[in-house]
Amino acid sequence: MRFFLIHDQFTELPAWPTSLPANGFLWVTTSRRVFEVHLPEVQQHLQRLAGGSLMDLHVTDLLNPQLPSQYDYTSWYDLLVFRRLAAGQGTERLFLDEAHGTASSARQAMASIDTSPVGFAVFDRVLLTVHPADCSVRDFFEARLSQMIPQSVRNAEGAEGAPLTSFMTSPAQPSPLAKGLLGEAEDVVAADTPADLPTDLPEAQEGSEATTSRFHESRGSTSRLPPNPADLMLRIVNHMVDSYLDLRRLLTRQFGYLQQELFSNRNQFNHWQALLDARNTLHMLEDTCEDQRSAVQEWIDALEEWPLSPDPHVTREREVLRVRSRDVHEHVERVLAHVRRLESSAESAVQIHFSAQGSRANDIMRTLTVLTAVFLPLNLITGIFGMNFAQMPLLARPEGFWLAMLMMFGVAFGLIWWFRRRRYIGPE
Repeated sequence: MRFFLIHDQFTELPAWPTSLPANGFLWVTTSRRVFEVHLPEVQQHLQRLAGGSLMDLHVTDLLNPQLPSQYDYTSWYDLLVFRRLAAGQGTERLFLDEAHGTASSARQAMASIDTSPVGFAVFDRVLLTVHPADCSVRDFFEARLSQMIPQSVRNAEGAEGAPLTSFMTSPAQPSPLAKGLLGEAEDVVAADTPADLPTDLPEAQEGSEATTSRFHESRGSTSRLPPNPADLMLRIVNHMVDSYLDLRRLLTRQFGYLQQELFSNRNQFNHWQALLDARNTLHMLEDTCEDQRSAVQEWIDALEEWPLSPDPHVTREREVLRVRSRDVHEHVERVLAHVRRLESSAESAVQIHFSAQGSRANDIMRTLTVLTAVFLPLNLITGIFGMNFAQMPLLARPEGFWLAMLMMFGVAFGLIWWFRRRRYIGPE
């Protein structure tokens, strides 16, 4: 269990704070097992700091590793459970390139897809996240938020000769895993910026600290620290949705390999179980995405019902929350559309395979039918000359055999010419 105080700085606390400062909010992140063991302590501190504890039903939801994505709320906090869609660790080594692999590696890659849920309890000034033990989301945001301390704060405290401290302890130092994610965090800062955020600056001198600060506070730029727990929750959820990009590459590689084997003429396709498992996985992913979309939509509907505030700063923050929420919803829609395209592609590949098999069987039957039609009159001629009559034309003549053979070859070539003319055989 780790504690972070977020305001002008991103500071890690050694334990639960005795009280919250005048500004900022507390982010408490814990694994599911630690949350279960320390539940009474968590409830006590939430009651003291946030003005209310978690309901027993919601505690059960946070502890359930199989719970689908869903949203619920009370008068003092909101609860969002959101399932991940990410590729398992080590799956990037299962394929040599975009096309090569094996049936066992494809099956292993699909079985390693991570859909574990992450729970969010959003209070007014406290955010509690409950995640699996091996979830890298916390480390990612620890690394990312530690890079978002405003430059003005750095300069001001640096000028005083004091380290960047806040409230109880020093700013959070990224863990080794978090340090490995720093580069990734910098690459995706612009990726989850909502597309429909306004970009016009207020009237002020360009480049001044006041303009920059006012732009960050009013426009919800992701280059600043989140101003409230709901904003941080939406950033984390957006990152979880965008992590589907790696999973999309994995699914594309796997289905590329299976489809290549399905349409290969070298040998018979024997990986039907792997293809069936892949289709079942796609059905599961589609259900997961639909639950994600429903949960985000319920959050958006609840956000619209929040009471209006006369404070223009609070109004701007809520508008940013609406924009971020719509952006997350749009990303979920894109993921759902891609999963459905993959599912449709798998269905189409199977149908094309069986159509090709049917066409190949028809070609074989047509060839056999033509051969039967060619040899049937030859068998008739042979049967006639094989009858045991004492007197038959051509039997006593020396050239009778050659005349019979000439007649049979003539009938055979005549039938072949007629079949080719009617396009029963030969090129289409």
